[in-house]
Amino acid sequence: MGHTATPEAHSSGLTATEHRLANGLRVVLSEDHLTPVAAVCLWYDVGSRHEVEGRTGLAHLFEHLMFQGSASVKGNGHFELVQGAGGSLNGTTSFERTNYFETMPAHQLELALWLEADRMGSLLTALDQESLDNQRDVVKNERRQRYDNVPYGTAFERLSALAFPDGHPYHHTPIGSMADLDAASLEDARAFFRTYYAPGNAVLSVVGDIDPEQTLGWIERYFGTIPAHNGKPEPRDGSLPDVVGENVREVIEEDVPSRALMAAYRLPQDGTRESDAADLALTVLGGGESSRLHNRLVRRDRSAVTAGFGLLRLAGAPSLGWLDVKASSGVELAAIEAAVDEELARFAEQGPTAEEMERAQAQLEREWLDRLATVAGRADELCRFAVLFGDPQLALTAVQRVLDVTAEEVKAVAAARLRPDNRAVLVYEPTAAAEQDDDQDERNQQDEQGEGAEA
Repeated sequence: MGHTATPEAHSSGLTATEHRLANGLRVVLSEDHLTPVAAVCLWYDVGSRHEVEGRTGLAHLFEHLMFQGSASVKGNGHFELVQGAGGSLNGTTSFERTNYFETMPAHQLELALWLEADRMGSLLTALDQESLDNQRDVVKNERRQRYDNVPYGTAFERLSALAFPDGHPYHHTPIGSMADLDAASLEDARAFFRTYYAPGNAVLSVVGDIDPEQTLGWIERYFGTIPAHNGKPEPRDGSLPDVVGENVREVIEEDVPSRALMAAYRLPQDGTRESDAADLALTVLGGGESSRLHNRLVRRDRSAVTAGFGLLRLAGAPSLGWLDVKASSGVELAAIEAAVDEELARFAEQGPTAEEMERAQAQLEREWLDRLATVAGRADELCRFAVLFGDPQLALTAVQRVLDVTAEEVKAVAAARLRPDNRAVLVYEPTAAAEQDDDQDERNQQDEQGEGAEA
């Protein structure tokens, strides 16, 4: 095993070392003997941005197939073995990666490593039409339950399609379309695995109560014999101009509880100082009940019942500032949109106050430290920075980078990006029947309050 140990990087005393197997698999280890548990996290550098037109949803479908059995583990055996050993596990798919993770009692670490290596090296031997059809139905049902049949369920999908133009690799979301899921063949799935599920396209992190030498020995034993494969094509270019430059808007009339205004602002790519500044700006503006938009729309004007603003960090395309406002009954969205624009213009001109800056930095610092404090969270962040930015050590210094951002930088990114001509807007208008139901609910509540007062 060839490996290089990097200099220790400090964030609350945390450290990590890096290694590389001969077949290209990158390994990151971080010791933490506070509790007798170990987290295994495996990131594959493949997500929905790698998919081609007509085959959307394949990355997410394959995440499900990875739990369907491999050469040595049949059917649902991966779940059964991990949970039977006292561990927990899951997998997720995003625009930019697919990850798999287990948290185990420390003495069961070898089992988790063997399981991950077995499906990386032998899944194709177990992948057949029956398992493909089974998991295709599971994913289609997931789409119905989480997207198609819930209020505002397709908002993320619609707004992404508005924010990223046709043909852009981020134009579609990981869930994929029903038609494309139906069209996926067994050979499509096999080709996808051969292309992207190779050791050189993955990062494995192990964090917790581990013996590094023993852990590396297990990794070499189970992963080291998997053949290297370098057939992955370069992902399509996701770059775009800094500013949208036009009015991109869609109005949706659906059976939703209330009117809603949602918008996606084009912001700097993840991994940059400007992205951290944007995160702070959105935290001041819409990060919780002390934020400017909550104070203006919910507390003062009472025009909204919720108002939030968060950052969707993206490394291969502009990040998105995600605005979500649910209107109070009877309030027109034009008034809410005007108030939002007024608050953003004021912030762009004045910037954050010293108190707002301190509070926002403390909020983001707490969120970062919460993630790094758990073995599973740290394993995931080490993989993220290794896959997306080439250096897992950046995970251990992320907190300090947020604290180094100045109020002037926050003001500058707000002035440059949080503008009416740099967003895609999605407007939800309830159907007539939904509005009548909402009005009746309000009248019922008023009647109940009146009866209570009389009593």
